[in-house]
Amino acid sequence: MTIPLYPAKPRPGDRVAVLSPASGLPGLFPLPYELGLRRLQDDFGLKAVEYPTTRKMGSTPEERAADIHAAFADPDIKAVIASIGGDDQLTVLRHLDHDLLRAHPKPFFGYSDNTNLLLFLRNLGIVGYHGGSVMVGLGRPGAVHPSTADSLRAALFTSGEYELTPADAFGEVDRPWEDPATFTSEPESVPAGGWSWHNGDRVVEGIGWGGNLEIISWLLMADRLVLPVDSYAGNVLFLETSEEMPRAEEVYRILRNMGERGLLRQFPALLMGRAKGWSFENRFGPEERARFRGQQREAVLRALREYAPETMVVFDVDLGHTDPQLVIPVGGRIRVDGPARRIVVTY
Repeated sequence: MTIPLYPAKPRPGDRVAVLSPASGLPGLFPLPYELGLRRLQDDFGLKAVEYPTTRKMGSTPEERAADIHAAFADPDIKAVIASIGGDDQLTVLRHLDHDLLRAHPKPFFGYSDNTNLLLFLRNLGIVGYHGGSVMVGLGRPGAVHPSTADSLRAALFTSGEYELTPADAFGEVDRPWEDPATFTSEPESVPAGGWSWHNGDRVVEGIGWGGNLEIISWLLMADRLVLPVDSYAGNVLFLETSEEMPRAEEVYRILRNMGERGLLRQFPALLMGRAKGWSFENRFGPEERARFRGQQREAVLRALREYAPETMVVFDVDLGHTDPQLVIPVGGRIRVDGPARRIVVTY
């Protein structure tokens, strides 16, 4: 098994870069962004350093790549945290300097469109962290969710094993970020129902690979970051879907195409994030949300039955666009213990 390179962790009082490698949404929605910055300082003791494109909408891929290079090369910066996701970080990848990033490894935190940079670093042998954006997890209305805070704190400051635990309740209904009233109370939540296991009769331990399913599909279409298929053998796959709520048929097609490429059968275990079943464009009620999640689950199982029938799956892990959000190491070790119903990651 390849030995992953875990970059040195920051300590309270250190400076960390806050970047927008995907989208400069902090400039449009300052309320969750400023709240997230305050919590980064007050709750985690870290000093945020912004860069030219952090609050700039419409910045070029070259400008965003320059911010990434500056943050990683600065010896006073001890970690790099994304403000939020977006939809075109793919265009930044060809401007990144492999040698610079490899020579100055830093812990990078982000999710959604930041799957691009996380897998870029993974290919360089550098462990990154899926989760922990400033505007969402840290900028959560009311308070940072305790499970999110505990996982993020462990990933930021500690090195070693961390056991993921199922949430008792979760949230997925958003409120408008431009309204100050949004941030005066906790988001609504509903009972979570625990994890659901498929083929959970074995123990799998491997290197984590994955992220947002839609972004991975774009990477595959653009032929970016994908190594020879057999290099993923024995890795633990983790996937989640975004607030754009891809239909079950689309989820199946993406996984089918990964199966045709020979990718799916390389992964003996899959952690599938809890699907977000509400958005401002799809304001589903509780029954519709449950139906949406059920259809997406069946789409995943359908693809696995066809291409990787032995793969163990854990559904409804809180690792994506729902609340709370657990941090997953990309390129780091993950142990999935089916008989004990446990998931342990190494931060």
